[in-house]
Amino acid sequence: MSALTHPWHLTRRFVGSLSTRPPAPADEAWACESLLAGERAIWSRMSNTDRRHAVGVARHVVGRLGPEATRPVVAAALLHDSGKLDSGLGTFARVAATLWAGTLGRRRAAAGSGRVARYLRHDELGAAALADAGADPLTVAWARQHHRPAAEWTVPAPLAAALKAADDD
Repeated sequence: MSALTHPWHLTRRFVGSLSTRPPAPADEAWACESLLAGERAIWSRMSNTDRRHAVGVARHVVGRLGPEATRPVVAAALLHDSGKLDSGLGTFARVAATLWAGTLGRRRAAAGSGRVARYLRHDELGAAALADAGADPLTVAWARQHHRPAAEWTVPAPLAAALKAADDD
């Protein structure tokens, strides 16, 4: 994502996060049909805002990959941010945590056990919860790696690129 489009992307995400409405019923049903039982339990605990974002990411991935968007890839798109639910932070606290991490440094800000630290470690926490829930290794890997640079991805490059592009759209 370019430096010029990144602020616009963040602004759109922020404005969209202010609504507490759930995903459309058809989107909710599609997501639940795409998830294993353990994954559905995690999905049902995610906030409406996070579920709406995740459905948008998953729809984008399916549109981009077509038949290559297998069930684990769709689950990866739907659940990549699932670790955020462990922090219990709302929209404004998430914005503050993100800005604080940018100032202090993400690694240093994520140290500790408080809610902000858990939010900043949502990738690791989500991956652990997905592994415990019996998610496919690809789904777990993407939850863990979705904020890492491409050089560190273990998910096949075309799938990871589609997932990353959809999340940043």
